[in-house]
Amino acid sequence: MEKRTSVPARVFAAATLILALVVAIAVVGGALGGGSDHRGHHKHASGQASAKPKKTPATYVVQSGDTLVAIAHQTGVSVVRIEALNPQVDPQILIAGETLKLR
Repeated sequence: MEKRTSVPARVFAAATLILALVVAIAVVGGALGGGSDHRGHHKHASGQASAKPKKTPATYVVQSGDTLVAIAHQTGVSVVRIEALNPQVDPQILIAGETLKLR
């Protein structure tokens, strides 16, 4: 006796497989960043946010919730440099309103 399979069942299975593949690609792409930085601005193909270099401000006023790492990313000044220029500042306890030297 010959078994017969339904054509709609085969089409449904193929469509489900394709949909699962698309969802998996979207999840992996989202997890890897998807080509944008944490502020939602898209990066250029070279990986740089802008073509012209940023001018480093002389100081930075600490905002509530800031960390040295976040300040370093935002200003382009390394954490080590910020710590060296501000030896009186405890990097574990940044106080909102305090001014940090950046150059």
